[in-house]
Amino acid sequence: MKQDEFKPYVPANKITPEITFTSVIFGIILAVVFGAANAYLGLRVSMTVSASIPAAVISMGLIRGLLRRDSILENNMVQTIGSAGESLAAGAIFTMPVLYMWADEGKMSAPDLVTIALIALCGGVLGVLFMVPLRNALIVKEHGKLPYPEGTACAEVLLAGEEGGSSAKSVFSGLGLAAVFKFVVDGLKVIPGVITAPVKAMKTAVAAEVYPALIGVGYICGPKIASYMFAGGLLGWLVFIPLIVTFGADIILYPGTETIAEMYKAGGPDLIWSKYIRYIGAGAVAAGGIISLIKSLPLIVKTFIDAIKGIKAGSKKSTLRTDQDLDIRIIGIGILLCIVAIWLLPQIPVSFLGAVIIVLFGFFFATVSSRMVGIVGSSNNPVSGMAIATLLVATLCLKATGDNGNHGMMGAIAIGSVICIVAAMAGDTSQDLKTGFILGATPKKQQIGELIGAVISAFAIGLVLMLLGNAWDFGSKQLPASQASIMKLIVEGVMDGNLPWVLIFIGAFTAIVIEVLGISVLPVAIGLYLPLELSSTIMIGGAIKWFVDKKSKDANKKKDASNGILFCSGMIAGEGLIGILLAILTIAELDKKIDLSGKLNTGIIGGIVLMVVMIGCVLFSALKGSKVKNEKK
Repeated sequence: MKQDEFKPYVPANKITPEITFTSVIFGIILAVVFGAANAYLGLRVSMTVSASIPAAVISMGLIRGLLRRDSILENNMVQTIGSAGESLAAGAIFTMPVLYMWADEGKMSAPDLVTIALIALCGGVLGVLFMVPLRNALIVKEHGKLPYPEGTACAEVLLAGEEGGSSAKSVFSGLGLAAVFKFVVDGLKVIPGVITAPVKAMKTAVAAEVYPALIGVGYICGPKIASYMFAGGLLGWLVFIPLIVTFGADIILYPGTETIAEMYKAGGPDLIWSKYIRYIGAGAVAAGGIISLIKSLPLIVKTFIDAIKGIKAGSKKSTLRTDQDLDIRIIGIGILLCIVAIWLLPQIPVSFLGAVIIVLFGFFFATVSSRMVGIVGSSNNPVSGMAIATLLVATLCLKATGDNGNHGMMGAIAIGSVICIVAAMAGDTSQDLKTGFILGATPKKQQIGELIGAVISAFAIGLVLMLLGNAWDFGSKQLPASQASIMKLIVEGVMDGNLPWVLIFIGAFTAIVIEVLGISVLPVAIGLYLPLELSSTIMIGGAIKWFVDKKSKDANKKKDASNGILFCSGMIAGEGLIGILLAILTIAELDKKIDLSGKLNTGIIGGIVLMVVMIGCVLFSALKGSKVKNEKK
């Protein structure tokens, strides 16, 4: 489709407010809020959600409803800045918690705020800058061919601005409800967070957590992805654990130090999962990430070639407001400064040439990520596969040059962090630029907004990681940090050769079997890696989404789905924020003062009641659009 065939909502010759004091402040607040919430969620369940639509809805509720201002491009700027926090957090939590894990093991000192912020800043800024020359090739020239699902959906939400008040109410209702539930369960501790049912005949157990965010994740992902994750959990807890306990009772199997029977007697199926299933799951996730990357190779090569051709073809400047990008000289200076920063950072042990190579890798993966999200959406972007491939190459190179100690491992994680954040930020920036293209935003102003969000979020994610790391251990039950744990296993395995490779390969070949069956590998692998109680509750959310879709009439399906997604997005944000609040209380040693578990505990029944109430609330929110329409008729 030619550019002159498409007419944006706001014409190119019309000037409306975009970057204003209000939009920047609200955008920064949402970037910090959704960045913190997504970081907490990702560390809990290894999945993050797009913040663009919730940020757009909240901005409409605040700017239109509260301030009585009517500028769709100002609302768009809020969500542009706000979504940057979510995407940077999604890239950072894949790798950076590894540095804290090593600090807990005494291998190195914990990274300070400046270290985390600078690494995140390099990745975040590069991700935005790389997308600027790609915009014309991917957003403009490919309009009508690359759908960019989240970007297009966000534009539709903003265009339906007259419904912003009621939509914002759904987000805030979910946020408030989830915040109360989270505080009751993990703050006051009057209700257990996990409902467990032993399966003695199979020497295992099934469980489900009582947390709103997990139901929200399942609803947003939908029944298909949720069921894949649940299938992975069932495979681990109702197949592998019973097999290990039954056939290996009298065997001492590495990394265990006593017989499996003794381990089961001491810690039950949880200990078996920790010692063995976790490694099988890690192998499955690693193989799944590599498989997704290999499957994307033809598209990756074509994308890169087409993007380079598009940059050359789009070199002619236009005077239209909707064609104005950041000056290429600013892009060049920014990239050069990032190269120098990577070269000078002591945490990234590379020469100037090495820093240039890292940036070239970053541009390659930014190109891939930007096009991939245009086809399959941000949720299916194989960022983990890119991170795994980068870590393998970086670790092998550092080991080959003799840097094979703790310093080399830290360097590999730092390099992987930069690349991972570049890919995540480039994908988010492309979605936001697609939204702006449909609405008629000024690309240069959006790109400035993305940079503002990246800078603020880089320092915010440093604070969030330090806060969570001081409150709980990464890799603990409170913060499993499964993606980061897998990256840690890969780096240590290459450097030290101390991985239980038999378990890793069992997981890898399990993933290959799943792929041969034509099933999406990564969701199953993540379900296998995570404790069953997480995927069980996510499955409940997926089942609710299936029920809502089935119950809704064709005319109401889109409205019902939107209500439910907004409500669930609010729940995720609400639980994440209370998680951060509880971390602050823990560090301040105030958590014991609000702990009522010894005085009042409603037990399993209370947990079940809480879950039933939450399910009812999600159903009510999702189906209320149909009820209102029917009442009007």
